[in-house]
Amino acid sequence: MKTRMFFSALFKARNIGILVAALIAAAMLSDSSALQAVFGQASTETLTLGGSFIVYIAFVIQTLTSKKFHEEFNQKEKARYIRELNRQANRLSSEARRHTNNTYARKLKKVMEDKNEIYNSYMTGEKSYLREKITEQTLVLVVSYLKLLNNFCIRNRELSGVDVSAVSARINTNNRKLSFSKDMNMTEQVRKVIEMDERLITRLKDEKKDLERIGAKLDYMESTVNLFKHQLLSSVENEDMLEQLETAVNEAEALDNVLEERRKNKLRR
Repeated sequence: MKTRMFFSALFKARNIGILVAALIAAAMLSDSSALQAVFGQASTETLTLGGSFIVYIAFVIQTLTSKKFHEEFNQKEKARYIRELNRQANRLSSEARRHTNNTYARKLKKVMEDKNEIYNSYMTGEKSYLREKITEQTLVLVVSYLKLLNNFCIRNRELSGVDVSAVSARINTNNRKLSFSKDMNMTEQVRKVIEMDERLITRLKDEKKDLERIGAKLDYMESTVNLFKHQLLSSVENEDMLEQLETAVNEAEALDNVLEERRKNKLRR
């Protein structure tokens, strides 16, 4: 950000105008016969050109120390960040759309419509610190929602393809084998298989419960985005909204990290 601020000061219209004016003045002074008689032609050109850049640098430094410049720059950076959040949401939406079923595709469409209304309202409406901050945090919430939705749909589809009844049937079959087995080694092996299958069923049940909890969280996030859209469009903003948004974002990121870790573990197995 400091680099962007420095280049913003370098290419500020006023400073560029001063540089051009200084260079024009330097060119006129370098043709002065009086100066050439004192310093010589080459030295005169060097002095006048160097002087023009010194003036330019002085104004750049003055710009960098200006409170007004910092306020304007920070405002531009905030607007740039909000535009980037909007673009990121659009990219994530395209990715999530490939994994959603019909139900979640409709929900995704509604969230993106709300997001677009919020973003367009910010870009065309009156600017205020609170409105800007709420718009930013709402877009952060939408981004978190889209990441969570994408991982949720992928994991939900993976679990729906697992036939738990087949595993239960295998456990029952192996339990019957234990009733007739007299070979200690075979009995031990069968028990290990049963234990693994029982752990698998337990894990699948736990994951399905987690997915139900995440599904409810997604519904809450959808409602939150819609609620804040109406509040922003009605110019009803308050500090409590920021705290509510921050809590929702943190919870969504934590749930997304859990799903992402499970996906990574699945790939490593």
